[in-house]
Amino acid sequence: MPPVAVKICGLTRPEDVHAAADAGAAYAGFVFFPKSPRHLEIATARALALEAPPGLCKVALVVDAEDALLDAITGQVAIDMLQLHGHESPERVAAIRARSGLPVMKAVGIAEAADLAALETYAKVADQLLVDAKPPKGATLPGGNGLAFDWRLIANRRWPVPWMLAGGLTPATVGEAIGLTGAGQVDVSSGVESAPGVKDAAQIAAFCAAAGVSGAVPRL
Repeated sequence: MPPVAVKICGLTRPEDVHAAADAGAAYAGFVFFPKSPRHLEIATARALALEAPPGLCKVALVVDAEDALLDAITGQVAIDMLQLHGHESPERVAAIRARSGLPVMKAVGIAEAADLAALETYAKVADQLLVDAKPPKGATLPGGNGLAFDWRLIANRRWPVPWMLAGGLTPATVGEAIGLTGAGQVDVSSGVESAPGVKDAAQIAAFCAAAGVSGAVPRL
């Protein structure tokens, strides 16, 4: 089996980008959502993206973003992928993909078996799926809440496009999650933080190691 790919999301500092790369992460996530403690302004994100070594896929997370914001991000920040984490319809996902010319990952919240149908729908229009825990009622954040869902709901499930497991993962639980679901990609944000929005290099390294990742992204 190919090695598991790790995404460290919600990076806010240059040292966090380097920690992710040094630990062997495949993806670095930048959040553009003002309600999040991990929110970045365009200028900050542009500088952070420039810190990323070649080979580290830079992902911009947005929530029901309008075209003006998407154009600003794609025009000013050297990103490689868009992550749609709101209530974007399949039609909107397809439109963003066409407009940006970038691969699109669509997040889908899961709490019960009935939620799985949306994954089939979005697999038809997105390049990747992010299978996340559905936020609780009244939550202000669509993700990054540190909540897990019942992984047995997706145990060894497959979709037509690559998918990534998210939701409450930590260095202590990611190995079990991979073993139970068969996930080939995993995403973490709050699970490797010392405070909201502040990543911990030791926890990032521990998470990647627990996911079976070895070696850093090569620096050219």
